[in-house]
Amino acid sequence: MNVLKLELKVFFTAMMFYTRLPCPRWVDHSEVMLNRATRYFPLMGWIVAGIAGITFWAAMFILPVPVSVLLSMVAGILATGAFHEDGWADVCDGFGGGWTKERILSIMKDSVTGAYGVAGLVLMLLFKFILLWEIAREVPVLTWLLVLLSAHSISRFMAVTMIFSHRYVRENEDSKAKPVAKKLSLEMLVIAGLFGVAPLLFFQSYVVFFLLVPVFLMVVYLGYYFKKWIGGYTGDCLGATQQLCEVIFYLGFLALWKYI
Repeated sequence: MNVLKLELKVFFTAMMFYTRLPCPRWVDHSEVMLNRATRYFPLMGWIVAGIAGITFWAAMFILPVPVSVLLSMVAGILATGAFHEDGWADVCDGFGGGWTKERILSIMKDSVTGAYGVAGLVLMLLFKFILLWEIAREVPVLTWLLVLLSAHSISRFMAVTMIFSHRYVRENEDSKAKPVAKKLSLEMLVIAGLFGVAPLLFFQSYVVFFLLVPVFLMVVYLGYYFKKWIGGYTGDCLGATQQLCEVIFYLGFLALWKYI
């Protein structure tokens, strides 16, 4: 397999796993390819944000801002199949209802969403909606689109850093566990980082790079919290990390906007 075809296969493996977008039939799942595809996880954020952003921009011509924001969120969720939202809900259920490692992992593995998961998911979506609406009221459309792109790519990069720094805790024979990348080299971490922070270069002020600080602190705390309770991370933990870091980025941008 030549280098270009191999890289295309890695890219489409990332698209197949992290989104619900159609991929070529010659792309199939393998653990090796999934591990390699992790470097493109932030790039998938570009694609999802692009779909959501185009939806918002198009809707703005005929609909009020709140409706346009809501439609953009729907488009983003459809593009990923609510992949990360599902992880967040499972983490809310697991850590909300479990007090031992075994119990937490068992609850997160259950396909039924409980009260903690429902409450967490509703609050997360409501938080995103309000923040994106407020940002849309404060900034031009192009800046809003850039904020969306940055939040999606950086939050996914933060999830990648957890793969690099922490241990995957589920047993391989656990057939009900979601497939997830378990290994990451320093080279792949750097590549993912480049995709993750690149959108920040398009802002008019480099003050925006300060937004990486609260996002990084969030992932450090989550890494500590997950390690304390279950000894590492699961696929659901990565989804929760992405969701929380995305919201933290929006919050940080609103707080910092007057200085940008």
